[in-house]
Amino acid sequence: MSGFVEKPEPIQVPGLVHLHTGKVRELYQNEAGDLVMVASDRMSAYDWVLPTEIPEKGRILTKLSLWWFDRLTDLVPNHVISTEVPEGAPADWAGRTLVCKSLRMVPVECVARGYLTGSGLAEYNESRTVCGLALPEGLVDGSEIPAPIFTPATKAEVGEHDENVSYEEVARQVGAETAAQLRQATLAVYGRARDIARERGIILADTKFEFGFDGETLVLADEVLTPDSSRFWPADQWQPGSAQPSYDKQFVRDWLTSAESGWDRKSEQPPPPLPEQVVEATRAKYVEAYERLTGTSWS
Repeated sequence: MSGFVEKPEPIQVPGLVHLHTGKVRELYQNEAGDLVMVASDRMSAYDWVLPTEIPEKGRILTKLSLWWFDRLTDLVPNHVISTEVPEGAPADWAGRTLVCKSLRMVPVECVARGYLTGSGLAEYNESRTVCGLALPEGLVDGSEIPAPIFTPATKAEVGEHDENVSYEEVARQVGAETAAQLRQATLAVYGRARDIARERGIILADTKFEFGFDGETLVLADEVLTPDSSRFWPADQWQPGSAQPSYDKQFVRDWLTSAESGWDRKSEQPPPPLPEQVVEATRAKYVEAYERLTGTSWS
């Protein structure tokens, strides 16, 4: 059992129809048929959406996604129409709202990995493969992979695990042509982003994208290259062989699995509220990732 510890009631706004409550985002449709995506400050970990929010997280994710979209448009178009807050919406929506094209979404999490860690490492340790792709012997946690790989996953509902699948399974589900487009776009965007991050002293270990079709055109959607969807590591601290320091929710994961939290991850009990010091440390990491990548001050 997992999901929301306390599922929020969606805000009702005249002229908008609420479609979906995700882990972080609320999704609406306006009268023109466009999607209105609002990023909350919610935090998820271990398939739970936690009862404690991280202040300004939604704005950081939104602004960082927009920064990346601007640097990727020559590789693949994106779904953003505007950042205009709909009339009648709460003032708090400013800075966390994207008005987007309504796309025919592809039901695949498009993951690119340049370094070995997480679920990829677990599979590698068992079979020397990741999503069925053979990798060399001798890799350890944090090792750079000889060339970036496309390791897709099926999209899961809130509270469920995404499941890694082979490229062949993706081709079977969505068709060979679409699968090839997804792989090409995923690796192209990852390569561009990896190089930009590297210039700023950050390793982009892996990341996931979502794509949809606008007619026959493949379009990059949702958020992109944020600490929620990516593993960012400080390059000057990279040391293969163990878990790397990272710009993400690691403070949250570490506290939840510590004796201090009193929470048993294997139980069906929801996780407890986060203490203030964990909230502050996590927010600081998100801000630091934004500032290091963009070269601009968050405040």
